[in-house]
Amino acid sequence: MSALLSAGEFEVRLKKTKMLLLDVDGILTDATTFYIEGSGFTRFFNMYDGYGIKLLIKAGFPVGIISGGQAKDLQERIKVLGIEHFVLGSEDKLASMKTLSEKVKIPFENIAYMGDEIFDLPALRAAGLSISVPGATDEVKSQVNWITHKTGGNGAVREIIDAIRKIQNLSS
Repeated sequence: MSALLSAGEFEVRLKKTKMLLLDVDGILTDATTFYIEGSGFTRFFNMYDGYGIKLLIKAGFPVGIISGGQAKDLQERIKVLGIEHFVLGSEDKLASMKTLSEKVKIPFENIAYMGDEIFDLPALRAAGLSISVPGATDEVKSQVNWITHKTGGNGAVREIIDAIRKIQNLSS
């Protein structure tokens, strides 16, 4: 059963959104990891997504990261982008979302969550706006409110950020 919204309904939900929470692998990255001898595993992050995150934060709009991992490359990315709200090392995405929701005092109904994997489903179901990417599992795509045109790690996050900025008239 699809939960996809019409473009008009999507805009209504975007207007109500007060925080954007992001999964990492498959959303901020294309889910590819590679190994560098002496450094370990790492991945590529999209610069356009990163700049979009900085724009939202600069406009006073909270952005958060929820990841089951806690790799050094992710920690460094969070630091470089100035992301203050994050939970790392927990695969319980709903509990992590609750922690961040309580921290910033923004209810689930005003949170947009982007995820792509089965363990993201509880958080996606609880969020006021659930978003995924074309490469997500079919089970996830069948239950989210919106699927981006761009793929994870290739501008999907920026696509949503630009939509939020436009509909909420956020400047930075």
